[in-house]
Amino acid sequence: MNQSIGLVKTESVTFDVELKLESGRVLGPITLAYETYGTLNRDRSNAILVTHAWTGDAHAAGRHSEEDRKPGWWDDMIGPGKVLDTNRYFILCSNVIGSCKGSTGPTSLNPRTDRPYNLSFPVLMVRDMVRAQKLLLDHLNISSLVTVIGGSMGAMQALEWGILYPEVPRSIIPIAGTGRTSPMAIALNSLARQAIFNDPMWKKGNYKPEHPPADGMTLARAVGHVSFLSDASMHLKFGRRFSARDGLFDFFGRFEVERYLEYNGSSFVDRFDTNSFLYLAKALDLYDVAWNFDGLEEALTNLQCPSLWFAFTSDWLYPPSQTEEVVDVLTRLGKPVAYHLIDSDYGHDSFLVEPEKFTPLVVEFLDRLTSGA
Repeated sequence: MNQSIGLVKTESVTFDVELKLESGRVLGPITLAYETYGTLNRDRSNAILVTHAWTGDAHAAGRHSEEDRKPGWWDDMIGPGKVLDTNRYFILCSNVIGSCKGSTGPTSLNPRTDRPYNLSFPVLMVRDMVRAQKLLLDHLNISSLVTVIGGSMGAMQALEWGILYPEVPRSIIPIAGTGRTSPMAIALNSLARQAIFNDPMWKKGNYKPEHPPADGMTLARAVGHVSFLSDASMHLKFGRRFSARDGLFDFFGRFEVERYLEYNGSSFVDRFDTNSFLYLAKALDLYDVAWNFDGLEEALTNLQCPSLWFAFTSDWLYPPSQTEEVVDVLTRLGKPVAYHLIDSDYGHDSFLVEPEKFTPLVVEFLDRLTSGA
């Protein structure tokens, strides 16, 4: 029987290090926010690392208080008897560097100036996020992971774990991911950036937290959110319904889909920092697993563990062909790889909206892995 994980607490740890980034710059000290669920076994071999997407955080399951309206973002997946069963596994989720959710990012104080970094924060790559996570694993004395699992930007992190630290994960499960960000995805992020840059409240990144560039951020989030959906899911959710509050021939009257995008964007302003949004978008744009390798094949040669990949038929942000490009190379290299194309109408968000369509395959994969089959 599936149960709630109950009340959880976000922990944090600060590392007095200077992490050399892919850009050549250094970042330190580094604070990471993280949550854990379940119990680490005696030989510390039952840990699973969950990696979050663009605007996610360390709060993957449970509730912080009885009053919380919503549980963690992957609560359906994590807990006793669930896909990531806390009766069997020790689940760890950390917030990436560059975020505003407890880990070091643009909102953090720069120790050299005692003022927020803002745009003096260095540009990051996904690989830098993974190197920071390795500091956390070492701190927790975890040298081996059952798997690294995540969707979207989380899938990128999972793949980077397998490439950077092939001795650590015993498997990876990238969901709705890509080996490199496409020109279309970069173009959409560019539109989001321009929406923010053109908001006079942005002040070249030096806005006051209590007065963020709300109009620009609302529009930027709306651009991103459209890319997470699909034509089919918009038909299912909104159709061509016109807002009951507006007159059909009112010039400023809106369809329900327009109202939804505005609501979703404006509520996002209250929960996510604008500069963090921009830095993580840049990290997504820069993502290429072949970075600093002589092509995709050389990069993927480093992956030693089995990998389980999922793509979704209606995902046009990271379409199945991009996952299949990576899977084809892994197959050609003779790597242990499995791939499933899941039929779903919910676009890139399918892995969050319809997990039941792929999670039995995750359970089966982990059962085989942990039984030594």
